[in-house]
Amino acid sequence: MFNNLTDKFETIFKKLKGQGKLTEKNIQDSLREVRRALLEADVNFKIVKNFVEEIAKRAVGTQVMKSITPGNQVVKIVHEQLINLMGNENFEVKLHDNRLNTIMLVGLQGSGKTTTCAKLVNHFRKKTISPAMVACDIYRPAAVHQLEILGSQLNIPVISDIHSKNVIKIVKKALKETERSSANFLVFDTAGRLHIDKKLMEELRDLKKLLKPDYIFFVADAMTGQDAVNVAKEFNDQIEFDGVILTKMDSDARGGAALSIKAVTNKPVVFIGTGEKISDLEEFHPDRMANRILGMGDILTLIEKAEASFDVQEAEKLASKLKKNKFTFTDFLKQLQQIQKMGPIDQLVGLMPGIGGKALKGLKIDEKEIKHIEAIIYSMTVKERENPLVINGSRRYRIAAGSGTSIQEVNKLLKQFDQMKKMMRNINNPKFLKGKMLPF
Repeated sequence: MFNNLTDKFETIFKKLKGQGKLTEKNIQDSLREVRRALLEADVNFKIVKNFVEEIAKRAVGTQVMKSITPGNQVVKIVHEQLINLMGNENFEVKLHDNRLNTIMLVGLQGSGKTTTCAKLVNHFRKKTISPAMVACDIYRPAAVHQLEILGSQLNIPVISDIHSKNVIKIVKKALKETERSSANFLVFDTAGRLHIDKKLMEELRDLKKLLKPDYIFFVADAMTGQDAVNVAKEFNDQIEFDGVILTKMDSDARGGAALSIKAVTNKPVVFIGTGEKISDLEEFHPDRMANRILGMGDILTLIEKAEASFDVQEAEKLASKLKKNKFTFTDFLKQLQQIQKMGPIDQLVGLMPGIGGKALKGLKIDEKEIKHIEAIIYSMTVKERENPLVINGSRRYRIAAGSGTSIQEVNKLLKQFDQMKKMMRNINNPKFLKGKMLPF
């Protein structure tokens, strides 16, 4: 996400930092490029105008012009303005243990409401909430069936009535069933249309009046850019929602919707969809997103993904093995599978500080290659996994044949594993750390 904008910002600020001394002219030249980059990212024209004017006011001040690192000062100002643009504070969804919590999803057809419904209940299930989903889309063919499939995958109940064409009755049924069950968190997947119409809005207003939901979230496809922002404004004017969930952010290289929607609707982005898996939903943090846009990475999100995916006891066992230099292919396979749970590897790399959009553009993570590695390790005997030194020529031939790979691929993996073990041995050597890695 934001790859195009990150590339352009990196180029602009590299040039700015290269200036020994900043003048009003070279700041204005840089801001002109910032303006162009934001417009190309499909950010609302008025928002871009205000954004650049605000930066200009601060950037030509004495504090920046006489600074030891004026280029970095300008970057700092842009960073702060990006956070202001997307919302200074994180939106916190507050749920209660002692009563029913309800969330209503609204938006146009095709925005990803049904999948987002499943992603939301999965997200909050981790917070010891007992969730259920309610199928209120009675118009789109197979919408109810899609939600039921997602529910079965998550082992989460779905309340529906395929024989009813009355949404109000379905909602009343859901509320009655919840009274008899242990569920304390309901997400309502409402119907959408290809465009906004009077009937859609009347139905949503009736639902809102009956349900009195704790939160109404507008679900928008981030890839539609300013169209998503304009539709969000109209929805908010007519039913007033609490926040926005942007889907398909992993496919949006521009980011115009994420940068514009708060300023246009005065409603924050609450979550972003970052992939097709049910687990691919992130809480939206304006400060972290500003870091990503400026190529500074997002180490906090990376840590949260790791904490959610890694087993603490397994991690402690691994740390102990690393200290004793007893890391095996069995351990390597476990770590590979844990990392895969965190999401696509190129996305994870993008969260690391210092790796900008240009570096990622050339980075092609072949998921098939990872599958090949798994196949090679699975084709090894227990003895070979625990002690790779026993893998001679005939064993390599057998492993290659068993995994459907080539001897060259087996040799490559063995070499990489050996190099990794040497690196880990060095990292655990205090003398090496002091002499090679630490600046003191």
